[in-house]
Amino acid sequence: MSASKILLVIVGFFVLLGVIVVLWTVGSYNGLVGQKQAVDSSWAQVQNVYQRRSDLVPNLVATVAGAASFEKSTLTAVTEARASVGRVNMQMPAGAPTDSTQLAKFDQAQGQLGNALSRLLVVSEKYPDLKATTSFRDLQSQLEGTENRITVERGRFNEVVQSYNTAIARFPAMFVARLGNFQPRAYFTAQPGAETAPKVDFGGKF
Repeated sequence: MSASKILLVIVGFFVLLGVIVVLWTVGSYNGLVGQKQAVDSSWAQVQNVYQRRSDLVPNLVATVAGAASFEKSTLTAVTEARASVGRVNMQMPAGAPTDSTQLAKFDQAQGQLGNALSRLLVVSEKYPDLKATTSFRDLQSQLEGTENRITVERGRFNEVVQSYNTAIARFPAMFVARLGNFQPRAYFTAQPGAETAPKVDFGGKF
């Protein structure tokens, strides 16, 4: 084989290798983009279900406040916790957070609101007339469903984050992730009893 043919073979090999590398890089990048979008979409759904709970608070407070001698401190705690959630939400990024501290603040604020609502529901047990109202029962059903959705969406979020974080850490895709500035996303940290949605059955015992 002549030197020119050998040179052509070598050049052709490197051209083919270059094409393969480019195609792999593009495919890896697009795959990571898709996973990142899935994380952000899941995060948006988490925010939606938390917002649904927050939106129920004014009606719940208004309904409960109509009960004679209802504990004002309990209503105040719920209102203040909801306001704290609003302040934290304003500080959250558009997409899923990369800062675990920031996510922890979000989770803490939501946890405080959940605890305040649980306390309100416990106190409501003392008011049979209040529990008998249609509006109160409707709010019970909506809140119970929302708490269940929160548990489900948090679990789904952690699953897609795990998949994404694993993808950007794998070799050799990690090089594409670094070039594309794909940052790891933070997980929700499980709290004691987090595997069970808060009980909000007005007709049962707490």
